Amino acid sequence: MTNEPERILVVGGGYVGMYTALRLQRKLRQQLRKGDVQIVVVDPEPYMTYQPFLPEAAAGSISPRHVVVPLRRTLPDCQVVVGEVRTIDPEARVATVETLATAEEGSGPLEVTWTELVLAPGSVSRTLPVPGLAEHGIGFKNVEEAIGLRNHVLEQLDIASSTRDPDVRDAALTFVFVGGGYAGVEALAELEDMARYACRYYHNLKPEDLRFLLVEASDRILPEVGEDMGRYALRELRARNIDVRLETRLETCEKRVAVLSDGSRHPSRTLVWTAGVKPHPILAATGLPLNDRGRLRCTAQLRVDGTDHVWAAGDAAAVPDLAAERNGNGNGGGRNADGSERKPECAPNAQHAVRQARVLADNVAAVLNGGEVADYRHAYAGSVASLGLHKGVAHVYGRKLKGYPAWFMHRAYHLSRVPTFNRKARVLAEWTLSGLFKREIVSLGSLEHPRAEFELAAGTGRHPEAS
Repeated sequence: MTNEPERILVVGGGYVGMYTALRLQRKLRQQLRKGDVQIVVVDPEPYMTYQPFLPEAAAGSISPRHVVVPLRRTLPDCQVVVGEVRTIDPEARVATVETLATAEEGSGPLEVTWTELVLAPGSVSRTLPVPGLAEHGIGFKNVEEAIGLRNHVLEQLDIASSTRDPDVRDAALTFVFVGGGYAGVEALAELEDMARYACRYYHNLKPEDLRFLLVEASDRILPEVGEDMGRYALRELRARNIDVRLETRLETCEKRVAVLSDGSRHPSRTLVWTAGVKPHPILAATGLPLNDRGRLRCTAQLRVDGTDHVWAAGDAAAVPDLAAERNGNGNGGGRNADGSERKPECAPNAQHAVRQARVLADNVAAVLNGGEVADYRHAYAGSVASLGLHKGVAHVYGRKLKGYPAWFMHRAYHLSRVPTFNRKARVLAEWTLSGLFKREIVSLGSLEHPRAEFELAAGTGRHPEAS
């Protein structure tokens, strides 16, 4: 009778999943090589996306392949499974996983048993039932969407340059972004920079012909960088003739017309939705305790509340913020839906996710080796945000920066945080080259339908645009 190895199942290959597996393989390397322990990472994609670089990838400052980190290369001692976890049974310690192979074979999902379970599926875009949003909206959460948006924006310039219809031209040159958080502001700022630069290569387009509109439901943008820096960012965007509408909502966007709650109508061929995220739907199917926001209730040791062998961190986890009084940045407070007092929780951002992953990995390794687990406690360092090339805002360790210093700090911070030396070197090289040469403004929209031209040539009767 052979002894089964202890298996750590990591659900999700994003910030928390990848960093947890990376630290675990370092701490348990000897046990992994002996076969006493296995680490299995399950994610729908074979790579981790470094999301803070998506705006720069969309603007062409970084190549798309350098925004992602290949899991198999980074985690050589782990088993990477490209698939989706469908069900989790915490009592039986079994998860069912669907892969590309199971779909091809027509067989049922794989059953994976586990000794310790790490839930790090991350989050998905939070959408609202806005008429027309599903048909015309563009997300901004992964590298495919970022590159698709870049191609789309450049194609709109092509349309505006070649049309004789003034209504089509105006709609093509109007870009609506919904959501004034990090994703929305940074995506808008970078793409606005790129689009206005690209206009110099069109004989009949001028930068002032473009119209960018940012719609935010609250009374401020970039709340993460503080009130003062948020006001500065607002002034900076408006100084660039970007129309920022605060305390305004998108009502409908049917027939490519964005109708706002202030009654204004904006014909536009581009609507980018970045209005927040929500926990991954798999969490609701686990039967594990959730808070009123759909996140897993966790202890300070990053265990899921009421369990001994299930762990979570990042966007999926509601982790008590033990340093909330010192940070002044706790997420929560007030009352829960049942009337109980809500304790401050760690904000679902990358800074907490990376640091939580380290503590989580240390705690899982300690449990396997009979050691003691530790609490997660992190003094919040601050926030940085880019507002386009050479422009930014930052609130770090109580210091407020703006303009070029903040932009430089934004790049330096994220360069230090992107995993692996390989990626750091490649990103730094691209930044250096982009400073020496002009921007690339080529649209590769045909990449979205790579077989279209061949199908037409083969006589299928299908037009490329209909594929």
